[in-house]
Amino acid sequence: MKRFFAKAYIWILLVMLYAPMIIIGVFSFTEAKVLGNWTGFSTGLYRSLFTNGAHEALMSAALNTLIIGLVAATVATFLGTVSAIGIFNLRNKRFKAAMNTLNNVPILNADIITGVSLFLLFVSMGVTQGYVTLTLCHITFCTPYVVLSVMPRLKQMNPNTFEAALDLGATPSQALWKVIIPQIRSGMVSGFLLSFILSVDDFEVSVFNVGTNGLQTLSTYIYADSRKGGLTPELRPMITIMFAVILAVLIFMNLRAKKTNQSNSLK
Repeated sequence: MKRFFAKAYIWILLVMLYAPMIIIGVFSFTEAKVLGNWTGFSTGLYRSLFTNGAHEALMSAALNTLIIGLVAATVATFLGTVSAIGIFNLRNKRFKAAMNTLNNVPILNADIITGVSLFLLFVSMGVTQGYVTLTLCHITFCTPYVVLSVMPRLKQMNPNTFEAALDLGATPSQALWKVIIPQIRSGMVSGFLLSFILSVDDFEVSVFNVGTNGLQTLSTYIYADSRKGGLTPELRPMITIMFAVILAVLIFMNLRAKKTNQSNSLK
């Protein structure tokens, strides 16, 4: 009975998590304007989504989201990796604990507080909000997650390998790129993917810092679209495509990690 209830709980949880995405995916293959109305199988929404000029605002918002997400994830991965290495090598335990605590504060902090704080910062500095400020905001809240992703890999690493590389004639930069980075690469990749997903998913920070020059991300576009009395039907195929791509990337990463673990166990 314990095994039955445990499996039932897992399946119920999976259904609750994935049922909304499955419903959106199913109704993306019909041209009904209202979600839940089935008017027959059709790929018209997919054709309409990629028709030139038909949904320029939606495609522009999606493109802005992808560009900001990629830039923010790349910069946050670099900053988070350097920060994690620096924190990990601190010798003062109290200062090290304080830095870890300070890194956790933005993660535990409510997104709306972060968004309002950054908004007030830019206003007080007289900075015009737009692409650059929104990207800086996304880098700000993504970097602590990269630190958390890289730190466990640093703890698993043999601390003597860096010094051994220096003793064998490597410069500090060579030891960093050829010894440390390969051992923490998986944590960096995880941090990059997490940062990208958080950037794409963000709404609270974006809505306060998107500015008034017409810049929109996918989240702010959906919010503005919903206030008009309904959602654009072409959002359904776009969400389906994004979900399928993310799912494919995760499956690929898991299979690759499993293959790597198997090859390491054979060695």
